Amino acid sequence: MNKSEVERLYEGLISRFTGWAQTQPDIRAAVVVGSRARVKYPADEWADLDVMVFTTNPERYLSRVDWLESIGKPLLTFIEPTATGNERERRVLFEGMLDVDFSIIPSERVQRLVEHGIPPDMKAQLLDTINRGTRVLLDKDGATTKLMALFSSTEAPKPQPPTEHEFLEVVNDFLYHAVFTAKHLRRGELWWAKSCLDCYMQRLLLQMITWHARASQGWNYDTWFRGRFLEKWTDPSVLEGLRNASAHYDEDDTKHGLLEIMKLFQTIAEETAEKLNYPYPLEASIPVTKWIRRCFEE
Repeated sequence: MNKSEVERLYEGLISRFTGWAQTQPDIRAAVVVGSRARVKYPADEWADLDVMVFTTNPERYLSRVDWLESIGKPLLTFIEPTATGNERERRVLFEGMLDVDFSIIPSERVQRLVEHGIPPDMKAQLLDTINRGTRVLLDKDGATTKLMALFSSTEAPKPQPPTEHEFLEVVNDFLYHAVFTAKHLRRGELWWAKSCLDCYMQRLLLQMITWHARASQGWNYDTWFRGRFLEKWTDPSVLEGLRNASAHYDEDDTKHGLLEIMKLFQTIAEETAEKLNYPYPLEASIPVTKWIRRCFEE
């Protein structure tokens, strides 16, 4: 399907949901967030639909699935934590591969936020999500409109450089798990080693890539979240290094991938350290790299 056809199907789903939600007394408001409400990098034909549902009866939508039939034909559904806000969401795949995330939020939480403001520990994540774009589908009490106004008038925390301690924590964590991965490879635990390489070490690499981009472009430079649109905001040399920084399910390829991710990490970490005027711990990095190379040559 092309983009216009997918948009038509999602708009039909949104229309059915909104009409149905208007008839449900416990649903007080609903707001579209994410790519289908965003101006910068708006939805394409592959984007999902994210809907925040504010209700006085959240368990109805978390424990039951019959309500989904009023919106479309669900193929599958499950519950998981929301990416931000410490709530739960029902993820649904409707016929036509239309994927929808319904974040189920107690409606009284809206009033608490309006009255008491956004908690400091949640401010960065929530503002990053909401202020990129919203589309209010319904607001029976007016509280959600007030909440959106609160978000838009609240200044997001400015990104700060890591302290020297925070920087070294990431570097040391990465080097430690490089040795961890090499040892499990030599033991013959390929799945365990590859999981560490492709998950844990990649997460630390992403943190360093983010710091590297902001150290180079300024600390207000938009690096999005969790690697979204990384291909658009990171340095081209980083993208080139990433081509080899993962591996197939193969021992030799995983050894190669480990050495490549270590090389990429050290390059951008050293550049970041120089820009931050921090020392890079070569006294740890050099012996770790030599030991792993020796380990793989035996």
